Amino acid sequence: MNAAVSPESRPAPTRVRPFEGTQVKPSPFLRVMMGRDPSPSRAEYDELVDALWDGDPAMDTLLDWFDEYGASEARALYKQAVEHGIDSIDNPPQPLVDFFAQVDQEPEWLDRALIEDGGRFIHRTGLAGPYVLRDFALMGGYLLSGFNHALVLTGALNKGARQRIAETGKWWIDCTEPGGLERFGEGFKTTLTVRMVHAMVRRNLPNREEWSNEEWGLPVNQTDMLATYLAFGPIMMTGMRAMGIPVTRHESRAVMHLWKYAGWLMGVDEKWLVDDEQTGLVRLYHTFLTQSRADWTSRELGAALAREPLEREYPWADSFPRLHKARVQLQHQLHLSNSSLFLNRKQMKKLGLPEDVRPWFPMLTAGPRFAGYVAQRVNPWLRKRQEKQGRKAQLKALASMFGQSEKDIIQPDSGHPAHAG
Repeated sequence: MNAAVSPESRPAPTRVRPFEGTQVKPSPFLRVMMGRDPSPSRAEYDELVDALWDGDPAMDTLLDWFDEYGASEARALYKQAVEHGIDSIDNPPQPLVDFFAQVDQEPEWLDRALIEDGGRFIHRTGLAGPYVLRDFALMGGYLLSGFNHALVLTGALNKGARQRIAETGKWWIDCTEPGGLERFGEGFKTTLTVRMVHAMVRRNLPNREEWSNEEWGLPVNQTDMLATYLAFGPIMMTGMRAMGIPVTRHESRAVMHLWKYAGWLMGVDEKWLVDDEQTGLVRLYHTFLTQSRADWTSRELGAALAREPLEREYPWADSFPRLHKARVQLQHQLHLSNSSLFLNRKQMKKLGLPEDVRPWFPMLTAGPRFAGYVAQRVNPWLRKRQEKQGRKAQLKALASMFGQSEKDIIQPDSGHPAHAG
């Protein structure tokens, strides 16, 4: 089954809010932050709604060939081409050649020096970066149930939040490593693997009776991919400032460029990719206005994410069990505190979270964090030191989420729509 949907059969999925419901009166702060009235025009709205039916044509076409060639054998060849290049395959099939001709050809706008600057800034954020992505971008994203249902049907609940967050963290770490998005960097290869999994979900999930294209649109569609990609740029930097980290114009542009290229590799249509934070915020806001309201999936996914710190395993757990229990309880409260900085009580309730939590952790740490980053502006040695220490903290946090599990990205099991048998 091809993932494309013919233009004649593209009514707005029922999850979509009517255009009139997207026209809001913005606060002066929101208008200044986004540089315009954030409400979408009719043309912008129609384009985003239409994109709920758009997949990833290049990868979806390659999956047509997977079906003809044999899924297991085709995946093995795809993996070989990802890891070692298309030239490592004797007489490679033409569909594979065509796909890798696209992804191996760098876009004209790519600036690798800017990508490396973005990665260094992300390293310097230390644990604040993962805090914002987890407790703001991901947790807040669950309020928009439009793409929650695909997560639930791919095992997001029964698999466990810890493993799911660890797998996403592994991809984030891979993409932000020095050289991670070079052709044979881990981020480049991981992204192409995730892209294939997304395409298989897009192809197979509509065959399940629990899924309705008429209600949700195509699984892993362009609008949802756009919202996901933008969470790593504009949302992260907005959160950084709230956590006490000043972001320069160059750092903002560098982070946006890093995720622009990662989004391009992931199959986000180039027309949706953006260069600056302000444009990204506008587009992200537009995607939210096409989403359905919070529902039971918001509560289930939010509560599961909130419990995730209690499932972490530190190397010294067996030696100091009481201390370990206190540590994970503290982490649990810390993450709730972070979320309360960005989400109001009503939103916390919709996510199945306690409503009486206060942002004690970000309030206590924002001042010292700000002072430290100001000092780095004038002292290159401190800046370099923070890059190393910040990255070390990020890697340590990722290891605690994986625990004793294999440190890898998603490996679809037999119940997953991307399982190839």
